[in-house]
Amino acid sequence: MLAVAKITTKGQTTIPQDVRAALHVAAGDLIAWEVGADGTATVRRVDPLDIEYLRALEGTLSEWSGAADEEAYREL
Repeated sequence: MLAVAKITTKGQTTIPQDVRAALHVAAGDLIAWEVGADGTATVRRVDPLDIEYLRALEGTLSEWSGAADEEAYREL
C-alpha cells in the first residue's frame, strides 16, 4: 500500500485512513517510528502496557536485584 501525506510547518501529518486501519490505530493510540541506516522509516502500533501488572511483576523479581547479580550480568 502506498499512502502519501503532507507534513505541516509544525512537523505534523495526518495518518491516512487506510494506514490507520492497517495498523489498527485510532485517536489516542501510540505509534513508534524506527529509522534505518538507509533512511527508510518503519512505523508500528505500540501496545499499551498494563502498569499495574508490571508493578506486580517487578515485586516478584527482587531476588535478582542484588549486587552479585549486577556484577554477574553487567556485560550482557
